[in-house]
Amino acid sequence: MTDEPVEAADVRRVADLARVELDESAVEAFTAEFQDILGYFDALEEVPAVESEPDLVNVMRADEVQPSLSQEDALRNASESEDGRFKGPRVS
Repeated sequence: MTDEPVEAADVRRVADLARVELDESAVEAFTAEFQDILGYFDALEEVPAVESEPDLVNVMRADEVQPSLSQEDALRNASESEDGRFKGPRVS
């Protein structure tokens, strides 16, 4: 993936972009962790690719219109409704 090592300056730059303050010990720790993570990506590139097409099966049933409550019956027990719809509390 990358042959360049992760530098402490890279970690400081990312922390700055994320507006996170890091002390030098945290910068050193994250530098080592980022380097480890990139190593894991390199390991993933060594996994052989699978050449087969997946067998996809639609498990959903077809939509069918079935008898149900009328809009008036559905709203009958609603604490509040407006224009034929349930009315909920104002969020903002």
